[in-house]
Amino acid sequence: MATPQDQQPAQAYGQPPTIIINNNSSAAASAAAVIGGAGLRRRRQSLWVHFWLFMFTAGIGNVFYAMHVSRWNQDRGL
Repeated sequence: MATPQDQQPAQAYGQPPTIIINNNSSAAASAAAVIGGAGLRRRRQSLWVHFWLFMFTAGIGNVFYAMHVSRWNQDRGL
């Protein structure tokens, strides 16, 4: 059966496909980071702390602050 040239063939549309989003891996990672209530998050260097330390300690405070944050992360295995 042929359709006329100016007509599109009829398409039977069913229900749209079911989309399943599996977030198990990221949910487990988030749950593992909060075990014990402390939340093991990597401590980051703060730009504003470095700025003010540079202004008030001529850069010496920046060294101690960077060492403190690095040691904090290293002690916790982050």
